[in-house]
Amino acid sequence: MRRGRIQSSASCSASSSSTFPHPSCLTSASRHCKFPRLLSPRALSVSQRVSGNCLVPETTQFSFSKQSNIITNKKHLFHAGVGALETSNTQAVSPGPLIGEEKIGVLLLNLGGPETLDDVQPFLFNLFSDPDIIRLPRLFRFLQRPLAKFISVLRAPKSKEGYASIGGGSPLRRITDAQAEELRKLLWEKNVPAKVYVGMRYWHPFTEEAIEQIKKDGIEKLVVLPLYPQFSISTSGSSLRLLESIFRDDEYLVNMQHTVIPSWYQREGYIKSMANLIEKELQKFDHPEKVVIFFSAHGVPLAYVEEAGDPYKAEMEECVDLIMEELEKRKITNAYTLAYQSRVGPVEWLKPYTDETIIDLGRKGVKSLLAVPISFVSEHIETLEEIDVEYKELALESGIQNWGRVPALGCEAMFISDLADAVIESLPYVGAMAVSNLEARQSLVPLGSVEELLATYDSQRRELPPPVTVWEWGWTKSAETWNGRAAMLAVLVLLLLEVTTGEGFLHQWGILPLFR
Repeated sequence: MRRGRIQSSASCSASSSSTFPHPSCLTSASRHCKFPRLLSPRALSVSQRVSGNCLVPETTQFSFSKQSNIITNKKHLFHAGVGALETSNTQAVSPGPLIGEEKIGVLLLNLGGPETLDDVQPFLFNLFSDPDIIRLPRLFRFLQRPLAKFISVLRAPKSKEGYASIGGGSPLRRITDAQAEELRKLLWEKNVPAKVYVGMRYWHPFTEEAIEQIKKDGIEKLVVLPLYPQFSISTSGSSLRLLESIFRDDEYLVNMQHTVIPSWYQREGYIKSMANLIEKELQKFDHPEKVVIFFSAHGVPLAYVEEAGDPYKAEMEECVDLIMEELEKRKITNAYTLAYQSRVGPVEWLKPYTDETIIDLGRKGVKSLLAVPISFVSEHIETLEEIDVEYKELALESGIQNWGRVPALGCEAMFISDLADAVIESLPYVGAMAVSNLEARQSLVPLGSVEELLATYDSQRRELPPPVTVWEWGWTKSAETWNGRAAMLAVLVLLLLEVTTGEGFLHQWGILPLFR
């Protein structure tokens, strides 16, 4: 069967196509056309991106003086440090030799997750307190935390049920710690004695805790590596924004040289690792050639892509493109499709939606489906419960008879080794190169400082317009969005009255005293 991309009917609306409309089906030949990317600082061909070669010599180290805007060259030295996995309450695993004069640190950034059922409500509060997750109008921003408290209390019971179904908590920290330890070992094997730290955005070990440990260890050069293959304002961008605020107020951190690897979906090791897992899972079906490969990615609000230039959608599409090219080299030519999961709230998110796409595939007569969690490198609630339970049940109800799911990468050897290579390739640029130099530098890893990356990717975040700006009469998406907006405004007004008067049904039910 000749491979083609299956386009869900749910994605045919103009609002979902962004600036890159797809034909209803992409054949093997037409799929090689690349889509433009908004504000993405890479201009390399696919063969260059996946080649694994860095064109800047490893022996050169640059330093950048903000006062004089002068870039100077220094001989590159491997940084000294005790190689160990470090979190806020984790001790060094084993000491190692000091090589060179400076200490290297690698900071892995991730979302975080509740480790027990008691952690669920405070975790949700931290999540919804983030303005990158819930964006309130400027007039109501003072209600961000009270609203986060209100939503977290309401959602906690259902969320606890989900976490209870996967063992009573998220395995994300345990898996991320294991990835950090494997990365540390491989860096030492590659003659880079670095310490590796884990910083979570919404739960322990918090990014702030990891930074404090980095300072205690005297790290002088830091590589920041978000564990999100594709960059998005709402994931890597949120973590980088937090780092920016931490760095700005700390003299030690201001003087510590650092660089960021904002996305790495195009790297050869990652692409081949994903292809290996897909190929392995396909063999479990009776007729592997008839299986539709279903890439499911975490969604983001559509306005982030269309208005703020978030490169997430374009990077995700290209990532799928590269994986399918790798599979094609192995004579695997299955049909495939891409959809987005985990949307919340009344605003429009990237389409097609995963649930709607599954139903649509069932209607089209698809009988075998292999789900691929493309934006996740660790198992957590969205893979173990949302995909494995909710979407599997939906698929079976929709007429799909054979269901499979590719596991997250976790500590796959090729994947971790490639992350180590990405860190090593970034070392000559620590504290050196601006985002404006990225294309000229022709590096495989798009590097820059926290401030520069946020300025490039995220300059318009606080000025995002509403998702729908023109009213449409009737039962339309616009009407649904405005109704949702009106409902949210009503909730905010009622919440404000309760806070100011101290009376109301939330006080009667004993919910609002939790705000104190």
